Amino acid sequence: MRALIVEDDPTLSAQLAEAMAGAGFVTDRAADGTEGEFLGATESYDVAILDLGLPGLSGLEVLTRWRDQGIAMPVLILTARGDWTDKVAGFRAGADDYAVKPFRLDEIVLRAQTLIRRAAGHARPVIRAGALVLDAQLGVITRDGVALRLTPFEARILTYLMHHQNRIVSRTELSDHLYEADSDRDFKSIEVVIGRLRRKIGDGVIQTRRGEGYVLHSDPVGTGLA
Repeated sequence: MRALIVEDDPTLSAQLAEAMAGAGFVTDRAADGTEGEFLGATESYDVAILDLGLPGLSGLEVLTRWRDQGIAMPVLILTARGDWTDKVAGFRAGADDYAVKPFRLDEIVLRAQTLIRRAAGHARPVIRAGALVLDAQLGVITRDGVALRLTPFEARILTYLMHHQNRIVSRTELSDHLYEADSDRDFKSIEVVIGRLRRKIGDGVIQTRRGEGYVLHSDPVGTGLA
């Protein structure tokens, strides 16, 4: 999963990025509203963590511009203000959740994970796809009750496909949610990792649609895949 952190406090921004990375997220960071608005409008993210009190554009201005452009990624607003009117303004601008500083970093991670699940249509913290079970809070994926031994990159790919099971995920979409904004996107590495995942989770679970991308089936039985 890929997260955008828009926070002008460098210490807090680094702490948030570290906490998110520990939960399997790839993160990009912006220190002001102008850069944050640009990244959110030009890159693909699963969730944004957005401070209200930003230099340049305010957090509310950033959020309003994103929503006006049709950008629907879940947004968690952070602020030191506790006044209810600020919360109302945030929700009216299109925020999905709200946290008042100070907060626990693990709380922000859990809230971000919850927003992503809800956006993908999964209300509960456990996501099932046939014999595969993802415990989003523990960050563990099991097959038939046995925890899979996955590299971080394998886990990110499988997690994204489980969140978007039964639909085609293009290579471009997958790479957008796996790599940081300024990193090279390597489609060949993704193909190699998909091959390794197939050996670990069984044939027929992840199907390659030639020229389109990949589909993780929640019920591979009867798909005719080998």
